[in-house]
Amino acid sequence: MKSRLTIIFICFFLLPMLLRAANPSELEREIDKVRRDREALVEEQKRLEKELEVINREGQTLGAAVKSLDTTKKKLAADIGVTQSRITSTSLTIQSLENTMSEKEKAIITHRQAITEALHNISDFDTRPFILNILAATNLSEIFKDRGDLEDLNNHLQDEIVALRDTRERLDQEKSAKEKVKKEQVSLQAELKGQKSVVEENQKAKAVLLAETKNKEAQYQKLIQENIARQKQSEADQYRLEQELRITLDPSLFPEAKKGIISWPVSSVFVTGRFGRSDCNIYGGPDCFHNGVDFRATMGTPVLSMYSGVVEGTGNTDEQKGCYSYGRWILVKHTNGLSSIYAHLSGAMVSKGQAVETGQVIGYSGGTPGVNGSGYSKGPHLHVGLLASQGVEVRQFTTSIGCKLVSVPIAKGREAYLDPLTYLPSI
Repeated sequence: MKSRLTIIFICFFLLPMLLRAANPSELEREIDKVRRDREALVEEQKRLEKELEVINREGQTLGAAVKSLDTTKKKLAADIGVTQSRITSTSLTIQSLENTMSEKEKAIITHRQAITEALHNISDFDTRPFILNILAATNLSEIFKDRGDLEDLNNHLQDEIVALRDTRERLDQEKSAKEKVKKEQVSLQAELKGQKSVVEENQKAKAVLLAETKNKEAQYQKLIQENIARQKQSEADQYRLEQELRITLDPSLFPEAKKGIISWPVSSVFVTGRFGRSDCNIYGGPDCFHNGVDFRATMGTPVLSMYSGVVEGTGNTDEQKGCYSYGRWILVKHTNGLSSIYAHLSGAMVSKGQAVETGQVIGYSGGTPGVNGSGYSKGPHLHVGLLASQGVEVRQFTTSIGCKLVSVPIAKGREAYLDPLTYLPSI
């Protein structure tokens, strides 16, 4: 009896400690190294972003445009490096969770076996007549010692049942954490794919730019002037059409303006252009009206959905040569009666009919002149528009002069546009 109790005590207390003693230091060192490498890449990102800001202020020259594309390429490589690092981190985290889960699963099996054997021994001891225990014992002190051991075992059995329950709860928590990390990894893999597509667009843009200008400044300036003229025509066409499509808005179908109803579309917020009547030298248009808000964002910056909803449409006005409008755009119809437009994108991660969540990466900013998807843009940025959902529709722009073959979000009257900054958080 004594030897069996000893074995059970070993199963209860020593084996779980041995299982916990598995050395995770090597994995922890790997995780720490990946983290430090990522911090270095983030610092490189910041340095290149500042360099791009300086280059983009140099003015619209061919040399500045080529230099901007080259620096953007380096910055995009840093972006990809950070994403790959985060993927590696999630893989190591999953491995670490799997290790601890495996230890807990083994501990649970050991505890269950020990508890089963303890219950068997307790039952066996209690069902034997007391007189048999006396006859089987060599002396009376052994009887009372065994009964004392049995009482101790019973107390420890209760403690072990509680510990087993706690272990199972922690195992469930770790399983949930693992699923969350795996979901994050899938999202990161999608981001990586999108970032690589942005790199391809950047490389193509440089080749096209040099081919069209034949590396001559005069030719480059001619292209710029042609783009400005086409953009003004495109805006005039859109303004005329929106004036024809007047609608009386029902205010009960969308929320009143209030700070924080929607969230920021970029992680680092710096507003470069506000909603409403604006500088004609910047926005042009029939009455210099800017129908959204511009955010400073280097090419390849993740664009986030400002609220949950469904993608109402996507498109790219650059698909028709000479149509200088939104470029690559995404329209999201939100669940609160508002719709948001994201324009001048270098990449789109969503498709029509897809459900999106607040803060989800739906695309990548662009705006670098000459890059497919930039539309009419004088430099890298993100344009965001906000409308009452009842007052916007996606339609082919057949009544325009230069954009007949493409589809764009059209407001049913100027009043359908809302100022995004009155719905976004306070700056």
